[in-house]
Amino acid sequence: MAKFRKKSKETPALSTSSLPDIVFMLLFFFMVSTTMREVEMQVKVDLPSASEAVKLEKKSLVSYIYVGPPTTQNRAKYGDAPRIQLNDSFAQLGLIGEFVASEREKLDERDRPSMTISLKADSKTKMGIITDVKQALRRANALNLSYAAKRPGGAE
Repeated sequence: MAKFRKKSKETPALSTSSLPDIVFMLLFFFMVSTTMREVEMQVKVDLPSASEAVKLEKKSLVSYIYVGPPTTQNRAKYGDAPRIQLNDSFAQLGLIGEFVASEREKLDERDRPSMTISLKADSKTKMGIITDVKQALRRANALNLSYAAKRPGGAE
């Protein structure tokens, strides 16, 4: 009679053949879902506080204009007077119309009427430059304007 050996009950080795697929799926997920900061701040913006602040719903329809004194790195070159920053560079009032037009072109046709310009201005900025920016926005037909502020607790 033949002898039968008992097979040892070892656990099989873990298959790593699907590991690269999982790694690439995770990498792709984080690449798609992560948003990078698009604008390098060149002006100092200390937002004023507001008690009745409302959060904007669709941030994809919001374009930002920053107004304030240059940062410490840029003060030697630009001085202490408040400046206007559009995207990553300083701009004059005359360029606000072009900025609005280019931002409007980036949006879908159906979302263009809902485009909002958010004005992030330093709390110590004089109202004259803010009024000039508002007039330039009116000439560019950008009539949806919001003012960025922080809540009294300090959160934006």
